[in-house]
Amino acid sequence: MTASVEHTVAGVQQILAALADPVRLEMVRRLRNTGVATPCALLYDGINKSTATHHFKILREAGLTERLVLDGQIHQRLRTAEVEAAAPGLLAAVVGKANREAGEG
Repeated sequence: MTASVEHTVAGVQQILAALADPVRLEMVRRLRNTGVATPCALLYDGINKSTATHHFKILREAGLTERLVLDGQIHQRLRTAEVEAAAPGLLAAVVGKANREAGEG
């Protein structure tokens, strides 16, 4: 397993800006709900790969996710512990609300 260069968690404005986009919020929601590193293709619907790559970059730059290569396949991992340390309760609140809106919470 290899990981990309790890970023620190950004400030709250950059985190909220990253989560404000519905596609990125859905990616984070799926990652939080699975609780494990997940293949990129399982984290989005209805967009092309290059657009997804752009969204993953924004999430990574905000310090929300990291890119992993597992058995030659690219996965994303939500940096839950790191985000919780930097912004306690933020992910739980935002993803909890997104789950309720999606009828999953």
